[in-house]
Amino acid sequence: MKEPEDLGPRTERFAREVRAFVKMLPCTVSNREDVKQLVRASGSVAANYIEADDALGPKDKLMRFRICRKEAKESRLWLSLVDVGTAEPLAIERARLVDEAMQFVSIFSAIINRLGR
Repeated sequence: MKEPEDLGPRTERFAREVRAFVKMLPCTVSNREDVKQLVRASGSVAANYIEADDALGPKDKLMRFRICRKEAKESRLWLSLVDVGTAEPLAIERARLVDEAMQFVSIFSAIINRLGR
C-alpha cells in the first residue's frame, strides 16, 4: 500500500501545477480575471497549510485548516470557470486539478472534524 503524501509538499505542488496550467490557457477577458483568483486561491491552500502546521494553538490550527478548505473549494470553482477552449489536453488537466482540489476539501474536512472534537 502506498504511503499518503505529506500535505505540505502536496499543497505546494498543487499551487505550482495550477500556475503551469494557467500559462497554457487562451487569453480571454474572462480568463484574465478568473486566473488571478485561481492563482491566489491555489497558493493560499499551500500558505495556510504552512500556517496550520506551525499554529499558535489549537484554535489557530483549526481556523487555518478551515481556510485551507475554503481556498480549496474556491480553487475548484475558478478551475471550473476558466475557458480551456477546444484543447482536450487542457480539459483533461483541468479535470485532474479539480479532482485534487476536491481531495483537499475532503482531507481538510476530516482534519477539521477531528480537531473540532
